[in-house]
Amino acid sequence: MLNRRHIRVKVMQSIYAVHQHKSDDLNREEKFLFYSIEAIQDLYLLIFSALIELRIKEENYLNLASKKHLATAEEKNPNRKFIQNEVLHLLENQSTLSVALETKKINHWKLNDDLILHLLEDIKKSDVYMTYMSTEASTFEEDSKFVVDLFVKVLAPNERLYDYLEDNKLTWIDDYALVNTFISKQLKQLKNPSSTIEIPKVYKDEDDKLFAKQLFIKTLLNENELAKEYVNKTPNWDSERIAEIDTILLKMAICELLKFPSIPVKVTINEYLEIAKEYSTPKSSIFINGILDNLIKDYKEENKLNKSGRGLM
Repeated sequence: MLNRRHIRVKVMQSIYAVHQHKSDDLNREEKFLFYSIEAIQDLYLLIFSALIELRIKEENYLNLASKKHLATAEEKNPNRKFIQNEVLHLLENQSTLSVALETKKINHWKLNDDLILHLLEDIKKSDVYMTYMSTEASTFEEDSKFVVDLFVKVLAPNERLYDYLEDNKLTWIDDYALVNTFISKQLKQLKNPSSTIEIPKVYKDEDDKLFAKQLFIKTLLNENELAKEYVNKTPNWDSERIAEIDTILLKMAICELLKFPSIPVKVTINEYLEIAKEYSTPKSSIFINGILDNLIKDYKEENKLNKSGRGLM
């Protein structure tokens, strides 16, 4: 599920946390890094389970309403198209999802059913829902399109859901877009009632997990030496004027250039410039690009770039 850029962001955030806490317990900080990375799977399961819980909550509501003493004609014979949606039923009956939810103890919506009710209100006000419910019958293909549109246009951008996730676990906010993109892709791949959902692994492979560990440890253990690499390359910048995130990104980038021989120079530069654009000041990417560009020229002259493989320089 994770790509290398997201891993770099997690490492950056963990190094920043180490600075803020002034912690020298690397074992504890490394555990927190991997905890924040692996929590992305909990977020994935939580959002998927919201789709399941929305259908269940609406079915319970319709059943109770139909049994009221003075139930209206509409309450006695409601439009049940939403709760009969084949894709929502498919998700609810996925053993991979149910086992993962139970194993991870993802029961947030049982404890916060008020949010599910609010989300249902927002869904019922949406054009996506009203268009879908305007007819009584639908094919699996139509049910699938509705669920995809519901997720992409209504649920994923919902402010109530976003606020809940932010309050529940701050690290989830940086994972939200990545998880939503992955879920929407999986929903689009459901083509028939026998389709299955495969729970994604957090890391593409063991190399990515090792990369996270080594980048974190090597950057922290060599911070003073890495800082010396760029300190003389910033004559017009007082060290106190450089944003802390920028110094962390510079150290991480230099660490990759010098201590990760299999990562191409261009990849390192592009990745950290993009991260700087998103997480630091408006001018950070220009500043970092200038420093790295000068350093790379020096490293090439001094033969310090120990890159193995073709095309890595």
